[in-house]
Amino acid sequence: MPDAIPASVAAFSAAGADRFPGQLGIAVVEITADRVTLSMPVTARVHNPMNVVHGGAVVSLADTACGYATVANLPEGATSFTTIELKTNFLGAVNDGDLLCVATPVHRGRSTHVWDAEVTHVQSGRRIAMFRCTNLVIR
Repeated sequence: MPDAIPASVAAFSAAGADRFPGQLGIAVVEITADRVTLSMPVTARVHNPMNVVHGGAVVSLADTACGYATVANLPEGATSFTTIELKTNFLGAVNDGDLLCVATPVHRGRSTHVWDAEVTHVQSGRRIAMFRCTNLVIR
């Protein structure tokens, strides 16, 4: 976690720029209490050997969106979180363009958060994956 909890799109962008999200090209589009939207370009850097986006890159995009959503919604007294469970259903594959991931809350409690995320291909509008994760709030 950064020294201070990010409070804006710019702060979340800066927090991830030199870390794993930045390495994948993940960009913050929107962060509100009820919705986090991130984008990621589909380039050779995130392809698997079959020349389509690697499943791990899709999961990383969705997990980042849900993680940022948890940070944006940490209850009073919480300092951080960790992912304790995640699941992904892959529904399609692409080899170019951009992915958009939208995370929305299922449960925001004092000790756990559950988030759903949908990953779509911007250019075709096709759904690529559905993702759900549970995050443990750390105090």
